[in-house]
Amino acid sequence: MTKYIFITGGNVSSLGKGITSASVGRLLKSRGLRVVIIKIDPYLNVDAGTMNPFQHGEVYVTDDGAETDLDLGHYERFTDQDLTQDCNITTGRVYDTVIRNERAGKYLGGTIQVIPHITNEIKQRIRKAARGSRAEVAIVEVGGTVGDIEGQPFYEALRQFRNDIGRNNGLNIHLSLVPYVGPAAELKTKLTQHTVKELRGIGIQPDIIVCRTKYPLKDDLKAKISLFCDVPKECVIAAQDTPEIYEIPMIFDKQNICDIILDKLDIVTTDENEIGEWVDMVNRLKHPENGKVTIGIIGKYIQLKDAYISIHEAIKHGGIANSVEMEIKLIDANRIEKGYGAKTLKKLDGILVPGGFGYRGIEGKIKAIQYARENNIPFLGICLGLQSAVIEFARNIMGLEGANSSEFDEKTPHPVIDLMLKQRGITDKGGTMRLGAYPCKITKKTIAHNCYGKTKIDERHRHRYEFNNDYRKKFEKAGMVFSGINPGEDLVEIIEIPDHRFFFACQFHPEFKSRPTNPSPPFAAFVGAALDYAREKRK
Repeated sequence: MTKYIFITGGNVSSLGKGITSASVGRLLKSRGLRVVIIKIDPYLNVDAGTMNPFQHGEVYVTDDGAETDLDLGHYERFTDQDLTQDCNITTGRVYDTVIRNERAGKYLGGTIQVIPHITNEIKQRIRKAARGSRAEVAIVEVGGTVGDIEGQPFYEALRQFRNDIGRNNGLNIHLSLVPYVGPAAELKTKLTQHTVKELRGIGIQPDIIVCRTKYPLKDDLKAKISLFCDVPKECVIAAQDTPEIYEIPMIFDKQNICDIILDKLDIVTTDENEIGEWVDMVNRLKHPENGKVTIGIIGKYIQLKDAYISIHEAIKHGGIANSVEMEIKLIDANRIEKGYGAKTLKKLDGILVPGGFGYRGIEGKIKAIQYARENNIPFLGICLGLQSAVIEFARNIMGLEGANSSEFDEKTPHPVIDLMLKQRGITDKGGTMRLGAYPCKITKKTIAHNCYGKTKIDERHRHRYEFNNDYRKKFEKAGMVFSGINPGEDLVEIIEIPDHRFFFACQFHPEFKSRPTNPSPPFAAFVGAALDYAREKRK
């Protein structure tokens, strides 16, 4: 029978429930257990696909094409396993299913209510995700904080769920802020006491309390939280701020959180704690041997770091692969478009142009790509980055004046990037792009082949527009190499400029499959090229 861990949060949002869930998953997996992590998002959207990056951060895409919350990226990176669309449950999905069932007469004329119909649907979806992954332990994170009106049906469902499966088959972990009050020069536990009180008021008693804190949590404070919140002292776990999120599993491990969980869930495993690989990775990350490399991300959503969180992490993974310290600079494409930022570009060892939507900032991205190409600076383009590179090449190498994407200029004389035939006529925005993993055939003796070391790969997509094949021969004649092609639809997946130090752009998103213990090949190669360039500059 699957065991379940429910992770909730109090006080404020963005406390780190996602990292906590991912870290617990990593530790349980290190004990030889099959784990799945599920994210509950109480917002009314069906999925994250139509959300503004400034509000919600990046949209993470799974192999099966789900547009999900960015926490699924943390889950996959920490556990090094692929999740599915079943692992993201939203209010929109739940209510949509219940309403459709009601319209189809599946409730036999009954009055549809939050309890039991909505709560039953929530529980059914949790079971489905656990069953589909054949998990021995399913970790369920509830987004938001206790007390949010949107989350009430989900907390009620979790309360029911633990009774349904038996008390020894479920466990509640609650994450709370323990703030430091400057004038008093001490940590305060009252917020934790209140959030636990509110959680208990809806029928959920935490078994473990994880305390997010800026400073060490001393024994007397742990004892106080234990007394007022009715949990054993050893079940009060300190989650002290750390500059590196990949240290969190090690911090938890030192406090024996995994042993506590296994004991409370009556799980017996003979596997030794296999966290050594993770510890080695963190040591390589913290103690690089090859100096520092500076990478610039030319973005549209730089005001919110989470908008490019998978890009950030994949660059760090490339740093681990090359044993180099990564300095990442977020550069506003709009400023480059207006003529600023030239001095910043000169200081970079590598230029990365990520994905995005809409015309804003495009000309700045194109200028940055032109600078990278003309100055032989390592360049990596992703999704819109590939499309911008194609436009730049068409204008400045091929002399195709006015070349553009039909997304940005419907009347362009040279639509080198154009809407897929399958996308024309689609009006719904959510879930209708080319989403999820698609195959790519790689040409030998290319940068792409050097990166991946094989001729067949699968990478994840999220876009509507593609390279216009009507121009392919003209581009090849001008010197561009199309080293990756989707074999089924003959779509361009990877472009290169062979006489450049490193000029590589892909239509897919390799950052979504990058792991700290298994870095994305393009990112590792890009950082390696940037390291060589940095060394050359130092001579």
